[in-house]
Amino acid sequence: MPSASLIRPARTADLPAILAIYNDAILTTTAVYSYAPHTLEMRQDWFAAKQRDGDPVLVAVDQATVIGFGAFGPFRVWPAYKYSVEHSVYVDPNARRRGVGQALLARLIDTARELDMHAVLAGIDASNEASIRLHTRAGFREVAHFREVGYKFGRWLDLKFFELLLDTPVHPSGAAP
Repeated sequence: MPSASLIRPARTADLPAILAIYNDAILTTTAVYSYAPHTLEMRQDWFAAKQRDGDPVLVAVDQATVIGFGAFGPFRVWPAYKYSVEHSVYVDPNARRRGVGQALLARLIDTARELDMHAVLAGIDASNEASIRLHTRAGFREVAHFREVGYKFGRWLDLKFFELLLDTPVHPSGAAP
């Protein structure tokens, strides 16, 4: 990332930029398996839920402009999954290939460690070579490949899952959680 860039927690004022980045991903890529752009109200509800649940939402900022965002939340709702999170990273098309995604992903991994998470997961469209490279370089391993589970832009889409295992949180007794 350029030296003027930084990663910080998202603020309500960042939501229009986050929305624009997300809607671009919906309309022009297979990174999001949605068809219709989201509204600002939808992003506000999403952000409020993340804040309520204590889930991180981070932004990459270059000078005063949000150029990317990342977040994570529960992988599944059942209690035994409490140490597993699924994350997403999105970068403005004009800021790609500048290390923005790498910086956001690194901070999300650090945040997961700070929160005593054990497994960080990513669902990635199988044709998204840039995201696959990003995750592989960060230490993620492919653990699943689901064939033809999505349909967008007139074709079937395969979904891959990648996983990064962190140090297991240890209870004071020394036993695993």
